Amino acid sequence: MSDLASRVFRADVQSMHAYAVQPSAGLLKLDAMENPHRLPPDLQAQLGQRLGALALNRYPGERINDLRAALATHAGLPDGFDLMLGNGSDELISLLAMACDVPGASILAPVPGFVMYAMSAQLQGLKFIGVDLTPDFELDEAAMLAAIKKHQPTIVYLAYPNNPTANLWDDAVIENIIAAAPGLVVMDEAYQPFASRSYIDRVARHPHVLLMRTLSKFGLAGVRLGYMMGPRALIAQVDKVRPPYNISVLNAEAALFALEHAPVFAAQAQDLREQRDRLQRMLALLPGVKSWPSDANMILVRVPDAGKTFDGMKSRGVLVKNVSKMHPLLANCLRLTVGTADENTQMMAALEASL
Repeated sequence: MSDLASRVFRADVQSMHAYAVQPSAGLLKLDAMENPHRLPPDLQAQLGQRLGALALNRYPGERINDLRAALATHAGLPDGFDLMLGNGSDELISLLAMACDVPGASILAPVPGFVMYAMSAQLQGLKFIGVDLTPDFELDEAAMLAAIKKHQPTIVYLAYPNNPTANLWDDAVIENIIAAAPGLVVMDEAYQPFASRSYIDRVARHPHVLLMRTLSKFGLAGVRLGYMMGPRALIAQVDKVRPPYNISVLNAEAALFALEHAPVFAAQAQDLREQRDRLQRMLALLPGVKSWPSDANMILVRVPDAGKTFDGMKSRGVLVKNVSKMHPLLANCLRLTVGTADENTQMMAALEASL
């Protein structure tokens, strides 16, 4: 590292690793929980016309509020709640850490979980407390409540369902954690299109709970649009640290177009839920492979040798995610994204040949 870099960049940043995106050229890409379905050609043409007609010479204006209103209707926003937009959920997570950076602030979340909860805390100079899940990736209620009592976290994140374990947690345990939390509780529903239940019908019970979603799993990962809902007074405070014009007119229009054609995306999500069930049945037949129940568009599996299996699948043209080094509880685990019927057939053949 140059002398300049060592002088001007924070020491913890210098020691960090950037968020890694695996090279995927020439491979069947099943590592990032993307929706494999594209828009039908007629809708592609219609969207192209809409985007081409936009005033790209102007900053985003009232059309952003049209999108907020459309998302509020789509999600069933409760009375007295408001909604703010982020450049993906990642930006919302960063904004929360920034807005809640009070003296002694900390962020608590179960682990293994989404890496950006811990990274946002580190980058903002906040303490991060990770509480291990049980060996079957359920919430450890006693450990969570003890950590909340000890650390009094400013923010508690609960992913519903969790990444990378793909499971929904026990609702009674979640309610006890929410009741014990002294600060904000953020329910992260990134995988809501594939889940058997949502927290949206319960969120209004609690004045300190925010609910976060994204259109990435809806089918618009390339559009980078997340949104967060909560009591109006709380959202107003977080919104103060949002950069101006953080959502481009192209992203907003693409999202509005998608919401206008929500049944198309709902059919895609239904297909992926059916494919997920098919994958689970196929995985159950493989000796030496354990899979966990999933409410997302991914399945966590444990194999005898994750490194060997990952490399074998990659050599056969299939890219999945090796999460075995992320946390001790994930030893020898791979995360498989649910793809199309043909993609899943290819993935299972590569998995079986690589065990």
